Amino acid sequence: MSGVLERTLGILELLSKHGEGLELAAIADQLNIPRSGTHRLLTDLVKCGYVRQTRDHGDYMLTTKLVSMGLSYLSNSGIVDIAQPLLNHLAEISGELTRLSVVDGERLTWVARAQGARQGLRYDPDMGSDARLSCSSSGWAWLSTMNDDDATACLARQGLGQPEAFGPNAPTSLQAVLDQVRVTRGRGYSVTVDTYSLGLSALSAPVGLAGQAAMGVLTIAGPTVRFTEARMHALAPELLNVAGQLAAASSASPFFAKTGTQAVGKPNAGRTPIYAP
Repeated sequence: MSGVLERTLGILELLSKHGEGLELAAIADQLNIPRSGTHRLLTDLVKCGYVRQTRDHGDYMLTTKLVSMGLSYLSNSGIVDIAQPLLNHLAEISGELTRLSVVDGERLTWVARAQGARQGLRYDPDMGSDARLSCSSSGWAWLSTMNDDDATACLARQGLGQPEAFGPNAPTSLQAVLDQVRVTRGRGYSVTVDTYSLGLSALSAPVGLAGQAAMGVLTIAGPTVRFTEARMHALAPELLNVAGQLAAASSASPFFAKTGTQAVGKPNAGRTPIYAP
């Protein structure tokens, strides 16, 4: 990793995955940066308010400044204002977690959610992370809006999610992923069981306007013991309906208005029934 900016961003991204903080040596070793250089960068980040040192061990950890910036951006982009009522509706009727991920270049990032489960098992992951396209329901849904060549290129750039790191049913080859993407494309929504995580089932549909690339994906996810395949297929019509409503309302969001025409991949010529006219 070379370049001051690249190294600085690398430190921020690494610390975002370690809420408990990391010591200087661990940061330097994981990013392959000399410890002297790591110390200089951390000192600058502390001065700017993005990083602080804990008093007990001296570990470095993020402050809430980045979080504040992210929340401010989401608020001003209009994404949450448009999506939250629809997410709340899906959460209420499904009794499970509902999430919205947005397309930003080659990334699919979860930005909003609503929790429908009031008791018992609950799936409640961290927000702001990127979806693994090869084994997540949202990834398959997004890839289904592209032609096979564009989908393959996206998968090759990100790499496959292996079962030992994700779920036991995670596809282990590009062909296996494309087979699932084609099934998703044919029916308009994806269904996954134990692919992203053991014990997790998910149902997803892409969000987009006719003739444009997808701008996001709506997902309902829950424990496999409760959120069965039969239950997911039964909820699919309502998920598709809500995805269409979100697409139709997307022009009110500056982020969505730009994303719909700038996303990766050309719209697939096949079936995309959830796209709003």
